[in-house]
Amino acid sequence: MDTLTIRPMALSDCDRVAELRVTGWRHAYRGLMPQADLDELSVSADAERRRAYFTRPDDPTTHLVAERAGQVVGWASVGPYRDGETLTSDAELYALYADPAHIGTGVGRSLLTEALARSITHPRMLLWVLRDNTRARRFYEHAGFRPDGAEDGTSVPEVRYVRSQLRRC
Repeated sequence: MDTLTIRPMALSDCDRVAELRVTGWRHAYRGLMPQADLDELSVSADAERRRAYFTRPDDPTTHLVAERAGQVVGWASVGPYRDGETLTSDAELYALYADPAHIGTGVGRSLLTEALARSITHPRMLLWVLRDNTRARRFYEHAGFRPDGAEDGTSVPEVRYVRSQLRRC
């Protein structure tokens, strides 16, 4: 398999990142979220949102892409943890998606490792994962994350995971 490169996302990556995000949702959340919600996802609408987020001058978010053989095959987004409207001293992994054809090839692990490295000044990294997404939960647990007991009580329950920044993936 070709070499995997992790690099900062560029504005020109927004369309591909939107495609990865929509495809990732449909792949990972089938059976976990209402199918109508997944069917309504739009790559073009998501690409517009990505461009708007990406070009905000005050955005503290770091966007990373994984590239293999000249094609973007993964995306991660990390920044300060959001406690409501307040940004805390902890980091938060906002998103991590791999092209379904590249799951199990190191894309997610490499993106997570780089996100952790870029957040090393934060004492901890937190993330939210769907409670019933056992594959994602195993992935994060293998990387040293543990549920901390916090849950989001929406119709699609999420649990919060936390990891000290001291240990590498």
